[in-house]
Amino acid sequence: MPVPDLQLTATLKKRAQELGFQLSGITDAAAPLHLGEFKHWLASGFAGQMHYLPNRSKAYEHPDSILYGVQSILMLGMTYPGNDQAKALAPGSGRVARYACGSDDYHDIIHNRLGQLRETLLAAVPGALARGVVDTAPLLERDFAQRAGLGWIAKNTMLIHRDLGSWFFLAALLTDQPLVADEPFISDHCGSCRACLDACPTDAFPEPYVLDASRCISYLTIELRSPVPRPLRGPSGDWVFGCDICQDVCPWNNPLEILSEDAFQPQAQFTPLELVKLFDLDDEAFRDRFRKTPIWRTRRSGMLRNAAIVLGNQQYQAATGALGRGLSDKEPLVRGACAWALGELQTPQSVSLLASRLETEQDPVVQEEIRQALEGTDNLQETSSGDPPPGVTSP
Repeated sequence: MPVPDLQLTATLKKRAQELGFQLSGITDAAAPLHLGEFKHWLASGFAGQMHYLPNRSKAYEHPDSILYGVQSILMLGMTYPGNDQAKALAPGSGRVARYACGSDDYHDIIHNRLGQLRETLLAAVPGALARGVVDTAPLLERDFAQRAGLGWIAKNTMLIHRDLGSWFFLAALLTDQPLVADEPFISDHCGSCRACLDACPTDAFPEPYVLDASRCISYLTIELRSPVPRPLRGPSGDWVFGCDICQDVCPWNNPLEILSEDAFQPQAQFTPLELVKLFDLDDEAFRDRFRKTPIWRTRRSGMLRNAAIVLGNQQYQAATGALGRGLSDKEPLVRGACAWALGELQTPQSVSLLASRLETEQDPVVQEEIRQALEGTDNLQETSSGDPPPGVTSP
């Protein structure tokens, strides 16, 4: 068995710190300890529509699916601002998860740093193999991070560090070089606390340490490509992209200030995000505004769907014009969400828009959304003039 390289280990950890990784730990490349739980999770359907997970489930069985001949994994953590407790929002605004509020996509920042770390390794060992990854490769990052001593997997399934809480991104550098492994983190410091489980408004935790992603607000607003299930729209509240609730309530996420990259500092345009203006963006304008941020992952249709749900939850009548325009959008996903939101407004104007659109709508899913939105609005329909409000073109 190869002898771990102590000097290379020290060099890589030092360089990782210089590159802005506050956490680093090493583990041997092996089958994940929680592989059985992961496969049971997939079999339970908790991945929802994230079909890429079961489709490549075999690749998760060993990290050599990412780098053939891998011997060691350097697990890394880079912090982002947390602990800014959520404040009341003005109507017409939506909440964005803190990791996505910076000026740049964390993938781009971290991949660049991983590339520099890889260059350090190759300079020390010419011909070595190494690959850096951040949350897109088939690697159970939290499993290996726990084995590398970075923290424990908590009841909300986040990795928690005793000093930094859970406000950090995970990344990994895999190499065929044998490095000195750190002691795994074997303690669990959640105790009897249920704060994260009890705070989740969509009941996404069927039991401690298990997340039903199909009910998670982060999944619903980012990964889901179809309409959000009706029972989960109201509980999603003001969240338009991601969710921080289970981290906000965690006592390990104390109010201590944590240093982080300038690119991760919250930008005014995202804290909060103005929703009505989103309905004025076509595909090109949406791309120009969000292409270099994590929000790009939702694409325009997903973000407008989310915005409509938030506006409906807020019953924000000033958004009637924007939602009316969305009711004629080219995307059925947007039209359906806007139909639901207009139904939540319960005004003569919103009812008029819905009734008019029902006469021309061709998509059966959107038709059903309109019909359900109109249910119980007989009195409003009688008082509605049938004319759209200012700023709305009749479909």
